[in-house]
Amino acid sequence: MLRVAVAALLLAASCVGAFAQAPKPYEPQIGQGGKDVVWVPTPPELVETMLDLAKVTRADLVMDLGSGDGRNVIAAARRGARAIGVEYNPEMVALSRQLADEAGVGARASFVEGDMFTADISNASVMALFLLPANLEKLRDQFLALAPGSRLVLNTFAIPDWDPDEQVQLGEGCTSWCTALLYLVPARVAGRWTTTLGDLELTQQYQIVLGTRTERGVSTRVTGRLRGTELTLTSGGDTLSARVDGDRLVGSRLQGRRVATPGPR
Repeated sequence: MLRVAVAALLLAASCVGAFAQAPKPYEPQIGQGGKDVVWVPTPPELVETMLDLAKVTRADLVMDLGSGDGRNVIAAARRGARAIGVEYNPEMVALSRQLADEAGVGARASFVEGDMFTADISNASVMALFLLPANLEKLRDQFLALAPGSRLVLNTFAIPDWDPDEQVQLGEGCTSWCTALLYLVPARVAGRWTTTLGDLELTQQYQIVLGTRTERGVSTRVTGRLRGTELTLTSGGDTLSARVDGDRLVGSRLQGRRVATPGPR
């Protein structure tokens, strides 16, 4: 009987020890360091505002670089979109997958352990991001290489040298991380075009377009703006609009094709 009692006590002690040594579930801490940024989560209300601003639908592929606990990706997946997060911290990746499964969107939300600067974003139609200006500047050329009309929605920090197309501020009561910024990847229109309304010579700085229109030997200054693939030009008091389809302009009045692109600088 004594041996049985001793064995039982030893078993109980081992179980208590194992329980005491069981690892705690991973809990990220606001401000914790990462490879390129510290982790600060976007407030849920701003996540939804960003996705509203981008008009996310089931047809979209939404990506988040430095996706943290996966909240942007999970929120996009809840709207029916396919969504991918790229995160360097393997513990964050595991947590994100767990949270996606708990939210019932594990089939649409996936997470990749990797470096955001080498991630393939070429198929994304929406980028939902909370990154520092230095990170955004480093990624800017990759953003501009996305299909024209792709949407970038950012928490607070703008892309250096590139003004947003829209900006939404959360209302009264918001004290930090209250601004959502929308960028529409502009079509490339710089170059020479022959059109139904004369020849265009255009330069471009992101979505801002400048140049000249020459018709019957008379040249007038052109100013304009792009919203993704939609081009609006003002020339001599006349407003012209067209959709950019690769090297073609398609519109009710303004139609044409590109005949030359600018050479290397």
